[in-house]
Amino acid sequence: MHREIAYETELGDTAASRADRLANLEAEMANFRRMMESVHFIPDQVSLPNIDAFGQIYPLNGVLGGDHIIFVDFKRRHNLDARIERALRAGQKEVAERLQMCKDRVGILVADSSGHDTTDALLTAMLHQAFLTGVLYELETQGHVTAKLFEVLNTRFAKSSSVNKFVTMIYGEIANDGTFRFISAGHPKPLIFSAEFDRLVDVDPERMKNVLPIGIFPSEGDIDEPATSPRLPRKKPFAVNEVSLMGRGDILLLQTDGLYEHADGERSYSPQHLETAIRRVKHLPARDIVAAIRADMLAFARPKDDVSLVVIKRA
Repeated sequence: MHREIAYETELGDTAASRADRLANLEAEMANFRRMMESVHFIPDQVSLPNIDAFGQIYPLNGVLGGDHIIFVDFKRRHNLDARIERALRAGQKEVAERLQMCKDRVGILVADSSGHDTTDALLTAMLHQAFLTGVLYELETQGHVTAKLFEVLNTRFAKSSSVNKFVTMIYGEIANDGTFRFISAGHPKPLIFSAEFDRLVDVDPERMKNVLPIGIFPSEGDIDEPATSPRLPRKKPFAVNEVSLMGRGDILLLQTDGLYEHADGERSYSPQHLETAIRRVKHLPARDIVAAIRADMLAFARPKDDVSLVVIKRA
């Protein structure tokens, strides 16, 4: 017994030291949670006069999870006038014209890591910083965000993250006229509630091109892939989709699979119960519609995954 106590003391593996290590670990996790809570870019109001938009993340475990939302309100986040002036001085007329168009657009990224624990937030934190850095380069060189950015992000994640971790994602830009242009990587499709018909409307599947989630396989045309490396499958290029909020009061809903797959046993919440919930609150602002859908789905069944949703309403 004395020899065992001496051995533990020599290694510092005492009850007190274990408690200290546990306290340090808990402090580090709390610090990580605070950092992650501060990175979501969800504005109270977007700068487009004809568009009302709001999003919210509801982690399954109540603190953090694998869902992520970023709003890119180009006019508020970036000095577009200065960028346009610089592009014109450099003779980049097309870049300047695209930057001008960004004044009437807001970008929205919704991502969902393949997990819902606090540590799964690390993967979306990586996406967060890489995406916003990429947006800066895109505005500098192209004048707008292109699908090429996401091809690069996909390849980078495929080569750096664990093989059993991936991210589904949708990124789109809503224009002041109600046009929503987007790309999707394994993500649930957007839903449109028509104010005129008072229901969810079907969207032509041909207008909903989807590709593999981010990080499973590198993108086609990866120029840095050595010719001698094993030939792995490649992700097909992103296709840019387009839908429109045609009339005042039309609602576009972006969701993660926590809402898309929400169910009470064999009873699915979407689309029937979701449609009913939207119908009851369609006259409310986007923020209140999000809160109402959340309350309704909780009354329907207990969630089994993180849930995120963005409501975009044409004013």
